[in-house]
Amino acid sequence: MIPVNKPTILITYPAKHIASEAKSLAESAGYSVVHVVTQRHLTRSKFGIGKGKADEVRELINSLNIEFVIFDEILKPTQQYNLAKLCETDIIDREKLILEIFRLRSSNEESKIQIKLAELHYEAVRIKEKVRLAKRGEQPGFFGLGKYDADVHLLDIKRRISVLRKKLIKEEKRKFLQRTGRARSGFPTVSIIGYTSVGKTTLFNLLTGETKLVGMELFTTLSTSSRIVNIKGGKIMFSDTVGFISKLPAYMIDAFKSTLHELIFSNIILLVLDLSQSYEMLKKQLSSSFTVLIHLRVSIAKIIYVFNKMDLVNLEDARDKCEKLGILNQSNKNAVMISSKSGMNVDVLLETILSKIYLSMMKVDN
Repeated sequence: MIPVNKPTILITYPAKHIASEAKSLAESAGYSVVHVVTQRHLTRSKFGIGKGKADEVRELINSLNIEFVIFDEILKPTQQYNLAKLCETDIIDREKLILEIFRLRSSNEESKIQIKLAELHYEAVRIKEKVRLAKRGEQPGFFGLGKYDADVHLLDIKRRISVLRKKLIKEEKRKFLQRTGRARSGFPTVSIIGYTSVGKTTLFNLLTGETKLVGMELFTTLSTSSRIVNIKGGKIMFSDTVGFISKLPAYMIDAFKSTLHELIFSNIILLVLDLSQSYEMLKKQLSSSFTVLIHLRVSIAKIIYVFNKMDLVNLEDARDKCEKLGILNQSNKNAVMISSKSGMNVDVLLETILSKIYLSMMKVDN
């Protein structure tokens, strides 16, 4: 159950789509944003924000009885410590916030191990900073431990990381055997990917007849679900995967590798994009998805671009956004505009999938 009513100040960028996403992230973790502070640059050396803005945040904390500050950027441990010391409260940066949401959304043993591994990595970096500050004679109270305790705790974290990695390696081996079995059976696999909350699970449900949980919250799906479907006499396996988000650190992608490895072995990848969002947000969705695919070394040639939520936009607007992205044009046969909610153009998407599968099989035969 997600905790609620945690009075919070949100520090974010002034752009509307960025601030809106940051607020959604905060609310997904149960925080109640009572005030938003914006600044164009959130990566300044000492506090992330300027000294004047940091003083403003401190005053707001006292006047509004704020319990938490969420900083919509990945902070260095020193920046996090400096701001926490000035404001006399814990600072939750974007990295920690995403981890909190992951923990709240985890539903099976594998995702819990993956999230714990990512949390330990996050904690280890800050314990190392604690040791460094202690050697300089500082007393970083917001990091908690004394220098000796921190050294012991760091060794314990490294031991726990090693244990968790071994568990995930076992899981990867199990999944590899599953994939090998599917490959022998001869039916192709299609993975559905994309930014969080673009409608991946709704599309998965439509294509497979499943009734997986669909919600407006971010990261409803944190583990892969797969179903085999008969389409025109042939079997195809569809997989719904974890949603992506911007500024996802590489170690978090690595933590979910056993889940995301499905993408490497898929014959086709449906990259879902939300047409109801602004052009700027669409660019972010595309860029964040490519970041993960490139990190995993997944071939871009496998992609079919699925522009979803056509029921919420007019055709002219939709075409304009797609063309600006440089994807939807006459020469690109791997882009489809659909509505997974109404079923609009899903028949076209299925034909595109079957055509791409046929072409890929022809290449293998040659």
